[in-house]
This record gives sequence, C-alpha cells and structure tokens, in this order.
Amino acid sequence: MGGGARELCGYLAALAGWVSALAAAVLPQWRQSSYAGDAIITAVGLHEGLWMSCAAQSTGQVQCRLHDSLLSLDVHIQTSRALMVISLLLGFFGIIVSVVGMKCTKVGEEDPVTKSRIAVAGGVLFILSGLCSLAAVSLYATQVTYEFFRESAVPINARYEFGSALFIGWGASGLSMLGGSLLCCSCPAKERRGQQYHRQSQPSTSREYV
Repeated sequence: MGGGARELCGYLAALAGWVSALAAAVLPQWRQSSYAGDAIITAVGLHEGLWMSCAAQSTGQVQCRLHDSLLSLDVHIQTSRALMVISLLLGFFGIIVSVVGMKCTKVGEEDPVTKSRIAVAGGVLFILSGLCSLAAVSLYATQVTYEFFRESAVPINARYEFGSALFIGWGASGLSMLGGSLLCCSCPAKERRGQQYHRQSQPSTSREYV
C-alpha cells in the first residue's frame, strides 16, 4: 500500500471513529435496565447517559430528562463527560490538521517534509482522541460493573448493565487509534535522507576527471 493510500485509509478510519465518538457521547444508552433475574420487568426500560436519562414504556413512548445539576452528578459521570469533550476536540483538530498534511491534498505540496510532519501531528491528535474516549467509556463501564455486582438491597432486575453507547465508544476509540497510527506512518525522516542522498550523489556523477 502506497503512502497516499495508507494516509487516506487512516484518515477515513479516524474520521469514522470521531463520528462514532460523537454519537456515543450524545446517546443516552450508556447504561440500561437489566433484565436478569427471575422477575423480569418489561413495562418500563430505563436508560441513562452522560447528559440525560430516558424511560421507554412498552407502548413505545419515550420520555427523556436532562440531568438537573452538574455538581450533583457522580464523579465518574463528570469525568467521562470531560474526557469525551476533550476527545471530540482533539479529533476535530486532528481532522483539520490531517487534511493539510495528507499527500492527496494540494496544500503545502512544495515542502513534502513539512507536509509529512503535519500528517504525523494529525495522527497523534487522533491517537490522543482515541485514548481519551477509551478512558471515558472504560471508566463508566467499570462503575456500572461495580454497581451491578456489589451486594445491595436493590434487586438484580432493577440494576443497570452496559448500554449500546459503551460498545459504540469502544469501537470509536479503536478506529481513531488505528487511523492515527496509519497517519503516523508518514515519517518525514526517510524523505529527508532520500533528498540529501540525491543532492550528494548528483554532483559526483556529473564530474569528469581528465
């Protein structure tokens, strides 16, 4: 796979990861009602996310409510919120920087070494974005697991388990880090060595000794 094709594949994968992370951040299905246990309750399904909580009735009606106060939220929700926002910001800047540094764009093509460095910088931003989203989703999933398995008077069918947004977030982080890694393969050092070797070898071949 050529350098341009590798960069394009990495950019598309990272872009898909950023879009998936955005979807995961706004979805309210970070945790959902558990249907485990003997007495299964199916009349109302509860979903909670970073920004709102929803109740879905068996009739198909869904009611959502935004979280009232930021300071009254649990620490893991506040931390996951911050990490997801940072992840989205890093990914947004990575999208802009990578477009400038990719070989298939016309911007800055007169200096290929600097252009490759910009592409690597975009890849690093995507990797950092993926790590932030991975940390946010994993932290939230750890808290859900702890609350599900700890001893409590709450029946097991009234507890929460993983929601679909967590799996979307894990997939988004994987795509972002994969795409960023492919963009980081645009190493400018090889191009610089090749140019220096070409400049040094060209005068020696044109000399003629009498």
